[in-house]
Amino acid sequence: MSGDKQAQTRSATMRMFGSQLMGWRRRAGVSREQLAQEAGYSVDMVKSVKQGRRKPPLQLIDAAELLCKAGGLLRDAAEHIVQSKFPDWFEEYARYEAECASLGLYENQLIPGLFQTEEYARAVFRCNRPPLDDEEIEAGVEARLERQQLLCRTPAAVISLVLEQVTLERWIGGREVMLGQLRHLLKLAELRNIDLQIMPTRRETHAGLAGSMRCLETRDHELLVYSGMQKGSVLLSGPKEVSDLNMRYAILRSQALTPEDSTRLLEKTLGEL
Repeated sequence: MSGDKQAQTRSATMRMFGSQLMGWRRRAGVSREQLAQEAGYSVDMVKSVKQGRRKPPLQLIDAAELLCKAGGLLRDAAEHIVQSKFPDWFEEYARYEAECASLGLYENQLIPGLFQTEEYARAVFRCNRPPLDDEEIEAGVEARLERQQLLCRTPAAVISLVLEQVTLERWIGGREVMLGQLRHLLKLAELRNIDLQIMPTRRETHAGLAGSMRCLETRDHELLVYSGMQKGSVLLSGPKEVSDLNMRYAILRSQALTPEDSTRLLEKTLGEL
């Protein structure tokens, strides 16, 4: 199933579940507030599930079953939701990433998910606004760590990362979290299939001012570029767009420090924390 088709199917089944939930609630005379209190979630969460904007958490389904005396029918309905560990806008890229032959990343705001420690990833999700609930945070961390199998799988994917120096100096999660994160980056930089380069902050020219990107080659030698945004992303496959962004990424790599100098800068930054 294609990413777009799968997202449409999941959205439709989520809306259908939300409609059934509302029907059972009304039949049983259960208010949104009662369901939210029993499940331990906010009223806004219940509204989001009803509108098909959020996947129903298991705890909410169990609470609705109990309060509405649904006889297992709400659990059955929830099983038909097409499950995914990733947001709709990231799902298609994640499938390509897991199977890629090579991957080039440029990141200018934070350490990218593939290179994050568990503690750093959790701190990143906790920065989300509006805030995520604990279940969403843990599900996001789990999915992110699972993606990292790409770094050491067989056959190995060839991976390069250009990382802005400022991401090493931004203490996401605090000092202890960053100490662990920098040590983790140094270990990853030792892997033969990974080239890690730091882009110095004090540069007069810079090819990546338009934002972060990921340049990917599939095992069938198809070239794709993923570009993230605040509330979504775009996966590009047009030859002209992909060619332009791969050229831009090549220039970024030439502007960044060499892998050896980048390792020395990482060690220096770690020592100064």
